[in-house]
Amino acid sequence: MSKTIAFKTLGCRVNLYETDALASRFKAAGYEIADSDADADVFVVNTCTVTNTSDQKCRQAIHQIRRKHPEALVVVTGCMVNHRKEELLQSGIADFVIDNERKAALFNIIDEHFHIGHSDPEGYDRDLFSYQPAFDTFHTRSLIKIHDGCNNFCSYCIIPMVRGRATSRPSEDIYNNVREVVGHGFKEVVLTGVNMGRYQHEETNFEQLVENILKIDGDFRVRVSSIEPDQFSDRFLALFQHEKLAPHMHICLQSGSDDTLKRMNRHYTVSQFRAMCQRIKAARPDFNLTTDIIVGFPGETEQTFNESCDFAREIGFSHIHTFKYSVRTGTKAATMPDQVPEKAKTERSEVMRQISLENKTKYFMMMQGRKQRMLVERIDGKGIARGYGENYLPIIANGKGTEKNAFINIRLGEIVHGENEDKMAFNAL
Repeated sequence: MSKTIAFKTLGCRVNLYETDALASRFKAAGYEIADSDADADVFVVNTCTVTNTSDQKCRQAIHQIRRKHPEALVVVTGCMVNHRKEELLQSGIADFVIDNERKAALFNIIDEHFHIGHSDPEGYDRDLFSYQPAFDTFHTRSLIKIHDGCNNFCSYCIIPMVRGRATSRPSEDIYNNVREVVGHGFKEVVLTGVNMGRYQHEETNFEQLVENILKIDGDFRVRVSSIEPDQFSDRFLALFQHEKLAPHMHICLQSGSDDTLKRMNRHYTVSQFRAMCQRIKAARPDFNLTTDIIVGFPGETEQTFNESCDFAREIGFSHIHTFKYSVRTGTKAATMPDQVPEKAKTERSEVMRQISLENKTKYFMMMQGRKQRMLVERIDGKGIARGYGENYLPIIANGKGTEKNAFINIRLGEIVHGENEDKMAFNAL
């Protein structure tokens, strides 16, 4: 009788990529994939540790699974393991605690456990990239991991400690991965990594990698996910004229104050970030820019916070993922003076979210009436299709005559709002 396995994934797109690849591996071996809230023989929790809130959510998820499914095999992996491995081992809450470096061996570890009654994760080699291409995932898009680790050592960030130093995946492996998932029928591939703009494998850098991916045969498009701000070359920006490359990037700002950026150990200035955005918009005026901003960083004053607000309005990011600064033990920022009270962080976070909503509304209004190539992600029981255009704009359309995972050409019509005021989409014309 086949075993049933469920996955709970928290955190970034790198985790999502790894979960998709692992789930496909288990399915190929005859395991049944279950929803994370259903009954299963095995539960895998792929964790995040970027903030204290992330840790709390991971602990809650693990405890909830153990409480609801006391007989199931519980496996915890991901960044929280690298950060809090001893704590997890000592708690006894999980049957296996597997670090990021051995996550790719998770199938072998679990399968060995069921076949011979035991397995030793520490006996497997460390390998960040030996995931098999996903053929059947939880998403319409196929995530492609190209890079892991980071050498930036921002003063607030624990990622270099839990993901290690920067490592780039061999370019030929990436091209083969893209060819395979396109062969499986995926219409969109999303390039992801911890700091993928610094990709460098032998003579191939990030720009050359993207250019080569665009040359691969097939009816698909490429999306660049979260990326650090770099001085993108004119040649790279010109690639966004290619019909396969989606005109959208999530570029991590973190602060619109030079004083705060310096204390964060971010390696650019506000003026450099502005010039980069101006060059992007000059190359493609409809380009969709989204970002991350941290509020309440140690030493952030009302003045420096207002500088961030003014800059966010100026650039017009259509979405701002707002984080309240979270102390991470072991980072330089954890010992900085002038820690901002939690109340002030919450108030500033709400201000930034309102700016994000104002920016999104302006961008959506600008895009009304424009053509988009919509990728249908699902069709509900009423025949309503939902998906995204190349600018990463959510679209609702009549699903008659189409199917999931198909491209349809539409024009952006009326803007509709969801239950939350920041949830917006377009009706297709």
